Amino acid sequence: MSPEKRSAVMARIKGRDTGPERAVAEALRARGWDFETHARDLPGRPDILFREAGVAVFVDGDFWHGWKFPQWKDKLSEKWEAKIEANRQRDARNFRRLRRAGWRVVRIWEHQIGRDLPACIARIESLLPPCDGACIGSVTTRG
Repeated sequence: MSPEKRSAVMARIKGRDTGPERAVAEALRARGWDFETHARDLPGRPDILFREAGVAVFVDGDFWHGWKFPQWKDKLSEKWEAKIEANRQRDARNFRRLRRAGWRVVRIWEHQIGRDLPACIARIESLLPPCDGACIGSVTTRG
């Protein structure tokens, strides 16, 4: 694939409401959870936010956010290696800022969702107060 074609393909990849994000959000909604999406007032715009519980969730694509990046970065052009490395540094910076502000931050990787979505949901729920049916009701999504 030519560099121009690859650039055009990569430019069409969505940055929000991706398939993995939708899968996690739908699973949480099915369990009755109320949450915000893409909170603009917080570093990194968490994909899913439980504001009252102080939990910020990022659903990250393996490529764009550099899962196992050191193992495959040499296969990329300098441009893409720099882009992914910058994403990784930005993510780390945003996570630190959120943690310093008192947020509990969860990162769910794309491959984890494909392998075991229920385990991903359980990881998020482990940081939330017990639902006991009280969380069932209106679901707010803000973006």
